[in-house]
Amino acid sequence: MRELSTAFVTGGSGFIGGRLIRRLVDDGVRVRGLARSDAAAAAISEAGAEPVAGDLLDRNALRAGADGCDVTFHAAAAVAQWGPWEEFERLNVGGTRAALETSREAGVGCFVHVGTEAALMAGQPLVHVDETAPLRPDSPVPYAATKALAEQAVRAASSDGFATVVVRPRLVWGPGDATILPALLEVIERGRFSWVGGGHHLTSTAHVDNVVEGLVLGARHGADGEAYFVTDGDPVEFRRFVTDYVGTRGVVPSGRNTPAPVARAAARAAEATWRALRRPGDPPLTKFAIWASSLECTIDIAKARRELGYTPPVTYDEGMAALRTSAG
Repeated sequence: MRELSTAFVTGGSGFIGGRLIRRLVDDGVRVRGLARSDAAAAAISEAGAEPVAGDLLDRNALRAGADGCDVTFHAAAAVAQWGPWEEFERLNVGGTRAALETSREAGVGCFVHVGTEAALMAGQPLVHVDETAPLRPDSPVPYAATKALAEQAVRAASSDGFATVVVRPRLVWGPGDATILPALLEVIERGRFSWVGGGHHLTSTAHVDNVVEGLVLGARHGADGEAYFVTDGDPVEFRRFVTDYVGTRGVVPSGRNTPAPVARAAARAAEATWRALRRPGDPPLTKFAIWASSLECTIDIAKARRELGYTPPVTYDEGMAALRTSAG
């Protein structure tokens, strides 16, 4: 088992990173967090860590943050369904390489990367996949492709005295979510919500505390250069997840349905228009959004159970009940 008394966290002001810092501090770990703004520094301080001013490509800041630490947790990334390839590559690939290299130079013994099942996505369902499924750096979606490239860099960097581990959650939810739940509530409020293909496909999910558990176990027990999926366990129907999740805020999604072929065609047209006219912001529909809302994505977590001793500490029902209580 690896030592875990000091840690450096990138993305510490974000959803997963902030929750991770709190868990580490509760466990008695001394933590530093990379802070790209005053607001990020305040969030990192509030979570109990020491902020280190700098962004993901600031090698001096990365080295200072990692200096003297047992482990680097790399949670920072460009997470979006749309945007220029260059920006995703700059942050997801270039930023990951910078964090790897500076952590190695600083003498960090273990580098834990927050991966994603999206690194396997190229428009196909993922049915009962495990860690033997191939990464898709050829994905037509920049987020998916660059996360695949970043993971390849992380796993290839493992060497004697510098262990690298990838922990891949799927559909992260829970307290502090500033992405999925707000987006769902907004489209419902605007009357734009529709199930794609009915929403009856299965999906794996990962409560944020289960993700954090996987990251900590990965740091302590993960094999060098290996990847591990972590989820809530059994998959649920996508329609149930969305209904339950927005229901924690007293909202009920519409019963409107759009056939999947129609939604895919609309997404292609919207992306083509935005690209041709160079319109700002996101198109109303994107390929990645259609993939996420219409394709089965079920994950086998047997490897994490076997090698890390992973058991989800929060069940799906417990997590939803806690959200309803906190909102009430």
